[in-house]
Amino acid sequence: MSTDQTNPLLCDPETGTCEMPIHEKAKETAIIPTADKPIKIIYYTDPICSSCWGIEPQLRKLKLEYGNYIDIDYRMGGLLPDWSYNSGGISKPSDVAHHWEEASLYYEMPIDGNVWLEDPLDSSYPSCIAMKAAQIQSKDKAVKFMRILREKLYLEKKNIAKWENISEAAQLSGLETKKLKWDCEGEAKVLFQEDLNYARSLGVRGFPTLFFSDGNQNQLTVYGSKPYASYENAVLALFPDAKKKKTATEHPLALFEIYPTLAPKEYAVILDISYAEAHTILEQLFEKGELNKKSVKNGVLYGKK
Repeated sequence: MSTDQTNPLLCDPETGTCEMPIHEKAKETAIIPTADKPIKIIYYTDPICSSCWGIEPQLRKLKLEYGNYIDIDYRMGGLLPDWSYNSGGISKPSDVAHHWEEASLYYEMPIDGNVWLEDPLDSSYPSCIAMKAAQIQSKDKAVKFMRILREKLYLEKKNIAKWENISEAAQLSGLETKKLKWDCEGEAKVLFQEDLNYARSLGVRGFPTLFFSDGNQNQLTVYGSKPYASYENAVLALFPDAKKKKTATEHPLALFEIYPTLAPKEYAVILDISYAEAHTILEQLFEKGELNKKSVKNGVLYGKK
């Protein structure tokens, strides 16, 4: 048993990371090639990483403003292989519940940590493998799929290590569930192992980690949940000619045509307004019957009708 005080489920709000125990020093040596766009972003994440849920506002804004210049490659980190960890004050699933409540308040994103009391996950590997299987079918649908998985986990308290919950998220994302199941048993496991190996070559220590590359051996790393400017500055440092695209604000519902669900924090960050103002606007739209609403004890998620 490791005596390391690093526990993958004890995400540190100050650094903005869920950090993995690492017993040997890794180096960021791998060269990241670009493809169709000037900048490639390798994004190491995990469906159950609360800090990754915490950067959804910044990531969604980055896609809207600089989507023409960036290609994001979602890689799975395998945050929780099993419960052999016993460090940092977390040795069993119920220990995570209170920690998630704190993360929710810090990031101002809705999380109900009671999934760890009611139907705890024994590993994040099934959801990581399912994400790789989804990517085989469609990269765009895979991004939707992971968002739905996270909403099921953080708001609906669904154990996303269970196939019935993975399957439901796949259907809602427009994925073929039979193919997904088949790939989860075969090719997706291989792809997930490749992600784990690549993470070691890049020196990934925790999640979220974003590697920005211009394809010419110029790379920048944003480690952990950071303010939006950190991600924007990385893009501009590597590609100074990037022009920010203005976000559609002609109607308060316009963003829901792009992102079907939004938390007040996401709405606020994307539109550069305060959390309170975002909450007021969204609540008024809900009261008018123009949005759906899903409430948990630490927040709310609004959805397109």
